[in-house]
Amino acid sequence: MIGSLHRAHRDERGFTLVELLVVITILGILAAVVTSSLVGLTATAKTNACAEELRTVQTAMDAMLAKNNITGVAAQAAATDTFSALPTGTGTEPLSPNFLRQNTTKGSYTWSAAGLVSAAATGGCS
Repeated sequence: MIGSLHRAHRDERGFTLVELLVVITILGILAAVVTSSLVGLTATAKTNACAEELRTVQTAMDAMLAKNNITGVAAQAAATDTFSALPTGTGTEPLSPNFLRQNTTKGSYTWSAAGLVSAAATGGCS
């Protein structure tokens, strides 16, 4: 009886402690690589979103200028993220809600008298 128990115990197959440690180490390394890759993707996505918003505000400004057949606006040196009353100038109309869906943008912008929109140095896109 005891001999048959020893034989049954020897025939069991399983993972050794070393094999389990190797698998856990490999999984840890893979998790670290994936996590570091995702951090970079988040920063890239935010940069791309900010650049796209700048293009959208510029397109709205261009559309407003073209619709009203004007070539300039009052320059805005102070950064703003609210367009319900801006830009100002003869023949202009607010960019929001006529040309921008949202009144407030994520970033702050300035523009020249010719209507060239720039991202503000402070209060950047968030």
